[in-house]
Amino acid sequence: MTTMQWHSLSEFLDMGGRGGFVWGAYGTMLALMLVEPLLARWRHRAARTAIVERIADEQAARAAGVPGDRA
Repeated sequence: MTTMQWHSLSEFLDMGGRGGFVWGAYGTMLALMLVEPLLARWRHRAARTAIVERIADEQAARAAGVPGDRA
């Protein structure tokens, strides 16, 4: 088994000609790991807002005496 040895930083970054794929994969994963929590937070807030709005609509309908679904 041979060990990997790089004699310079540029040789390391090139990764034997495969650096674009390797660093592109790392970059993509980093971007996804940064974006996913932000998207989850956004979806969570949107769901909470929808729930609050639905509860308010149901309470307003009850107060107005409008029959709704009573499932």
